[in-house]
Amino acid sequence: MDAIGSRTGRTPGAADDLFSLEGFRSRALRRLPFAAERDTGDHILNPDLGPYAKWTGDPREAAVLIPVLARPLLQGLEPGEASVLFTLRTPHLNAHGGQIAFPGGKIDPEDGSPEAAALREAQEEIGLDPSAVEPFARLSPYLTGSGYRITPVVGLVHELPPLTANPGEVADIFDVPLGFLMRPENHQRQSREWQGRPRYFYAMPYETRYIWGVTAGIVRSLYETVYA
Repeated sequence: MDAIGSRTGRTPGAADDLFSLEGFRSRALRRLPFAAERDTGDHILNPDLGPYAKWTGDPREAAVLIPVLARPLLQGLEPGEASVLFTLRTPHLNAHGGQIAFPGGKIDPEDGSPEAAALREAQEEIGLDPSAVEPFARLSPYLTGSGYRITPVVGLVHELPPLTANPGEVADIFDVPLGFLMRPENHQRQSREWQGRPRYFYAMPYETRYIWGVTAGIVRSLYETVYA
């Protein structure tokens, strides 16, 4: 299989706009009004641990931006195919250092909404101008074992402006084809030992990138909401 087929999981030259930005928008508009708020989080694959396995207080509110790009940074994709932007966190960070993430963080009182928080964090982390993003939809909140209740905000980016990684938080900025991420055969169920028993999570390795944990769980929620 050539580079395009291996990247996207589709037959090269296939006439299909399912994974273009407009194809994604059209499908999401049909699906979202009928999608009841779903139960999503680390506990879906680990029901015995409960929604907040390592946290006993009230959930901490956070938001992330899922930037869907009309014009990918990647080379060699099918014409019109969209991609999703990710960050690689710097290794020195106390929380999830060296891991792949979406831009985002805690919702501050002055933010006023998950959308405002997600856009603010994306601007702080990668220099993404909020005016370049069309906040399109929210996914159901994702509950993490560390006590966060994360609202994923899907943002459509028609023209990507220049980006600048904040060196204190972000080591790299990259994108992955939407078609790869939205194919369930690329969603691996893996596990690691935690407190003497296996803890399960999704992983979506793409080329040299290892997307896993909360980020992969949010991608899985996007798939189940729009494409399943």
